[in-house]
Amino acid sequence: MISNAKLSSTTVVQDAVTVVEDVVDRLPDDFRLQQNVVKAVEAVEEIVAPKQLAEKRLKRKQEKAREQTVYKVSAIAASAAVIALAVGAVHYRFVWHMKQGHEFPTSEALATFCLTIGGIVGMEMWARWAHKTLWHDFIPGWKLHKSHHEPRTGPFEDNDVFAIVNAVPAMGLCLYGLLTPTMAGGLCFGAGLGITLFGISYMFVHDGLVHRRFPVGPIAEVPYLKRVAIAHQLHHSEKYNGVPWGLFLGPQELEAVGGKAELDRLCDKQCRAECMQFAKIQE
Repeated sequence: MISNAKLSSTTVVQDAVTVVEDVVDRLPDDFRLQQNVVKAVEAVEEIVAPKQLAEKRLKRKQEKAREQTVYKVSAIAASAAVIALAVGAVHYRFVWHMKQGHEFPTSEALATFCLTIGGIVGMEMWARWAHKTLWHDFIPGWKLHKSHHEPRTGPFEDNDVFAIVNAVPAMGLCLYGLLTPTMAGGLCFGAGLGITLFGISYMFVHDGLVHRRFPVGPIAEVPYLKRVAIAHQLHHSEKYNGVPWGLFLGPQELEAVGGKAELDRLCDKQCRAECMQFAKIQE
C-alpha cells in the first residue's frame, strides 16, 4: 500500500514537472525568471527522480556544447573571411592609385576613415530604429524576430536572417567603392566597412556575450560591455516597454527612461556574484 502510494505521488510530481517545463518553454525570454523556474523544477526532480535528472542535465549540457561549437565555428569563419576580404580590399583600393602613377590619395583615405566611423555609429542608430519599428511593431518582421524571444532549438534561429539582410548593402557599398577610384567611391567604401565592422562587433557582443551562443573570452570581462549585456537583458524582460532597442548605447537609452537605478542594481548584483564565485574558487 505504501509502495503504491509512493509510486502514485512520484508519478503526480513528475507530471507536474512536465507541465512546469512546458510553461517555462512558453515564457518570454526573461533569463532570470526562466532560471528561477528551472531551478525549482530541478529541485523537485532531485527528490523524485535523481538519476533521470542527472541524465537530463548531461544531455542538456552536451546539446548546448554542440550548438555553441557549431555557431562559434560559423561566427569565427565568417568573421575571418570578411576581415581578410576587407583588409585586402583596403590595400588594393589605395595601392591601385599608386600603381597608376598617382600620389597616395590622402584626402580620400581620410574621407573613407571618417565614413567608416560614421557607418559604425549610424548602424547603432539604424539598429535601434529597425529593432522597434521593423522587428517588433511590423508584423512580417516580428514573425522572424520572435524566434529570438523564444527558447532556441538548435544553433540557429529565424532572426539570424537579419544579419544577411544587413550584409547586402555593406557588400554593395564596398564593391562600388573598390571599383570606383573617386571621392564618392571612397565614401561608399568607408560606409560599407563601417557597416561590416558593426556587424562583426554586434555578433560577438549580442550573440556571444549577451545570449551566450558561443564563448567570447576576454570580451566578457570588459566592464562597459557587461553593462551593455545586462541592459539588453532588460529589453527581453520588457520591464521598460522594450527599451533599450539599441545595443551598444543601450545603457544610455535606459537612463533616458528612468532605468538607470535598476541597471545599476543588476550590475552590482552580478559583480557581487562574480566576486563570490571567484572567492569560492580560491578556497
